[in-house]
Amino acid sequence: MSTGLGGQAQTRRLALFGTKGVVSRCRDFTEQALADWGWRAAGPEEEHDVVEDVLLLVSELVTNACLHAGGPEELTLNHSGGRLRVEVADADPRRPRRRPRSDLAQPGGHGLIILERLAQSWGSESRGTGKVVWLEVWLSPGPGGPGRRP
Repeated sequence: MSTGLGGQAQTRRLALFGTKGVVSRCRDFTEQALADWGWRAAGPEEEHDVVEDVLLLVSELVTNACLHAGGPEELTLNHSGGRLRVEVADADPRRPRRRPRSDLAQPGGHGLIILERLAQSWGSESRGTGKVVWLEVWLSPGPGGPGRRP
C-alpha cells in the first residue's frame, strides 16, 4: 500500500475564521489531502476505515475548538513516514480536559473519549497566546493493521 509520498514529508495548512461551516471545510480539506497522499475513503476496506477515523477525529478537534475556544484559527496536516499529525490551533490557552459525566449515554462531552480511542496519541501545547491540540494516526499498515503503529 503506497502513501504516494515517495518517503517525503508533506504539510498542508488551512487558515480558519469563525465557526460557520468550519467543520465541513476541515473535513473536505483533510479528505482531499489524504486522497492526494494516496488514501481514499473509497479504497480497500482497511484504508476506508482509517480515512473515516481521521475525518471523525478532525471533526471532533474542530468542533471542540468551536464549542470551547471561540473557534479554530488553523488546521495543519503533516504526513511523514506513514504518520499523520493533525493540529488545530485556537486562541484560548486553556487545555482540553474531559468533563466528568455521570451518564455516558447523554449527548455531548464525548470528543476526548473518541480521541483517546481512535488516535494513537494526542495532546495539546501552548502556542503564542493560545494553544494547539494535536493527534497522531499511523496510516501505514503494520502488525495491528492500518492505523496502528507498526
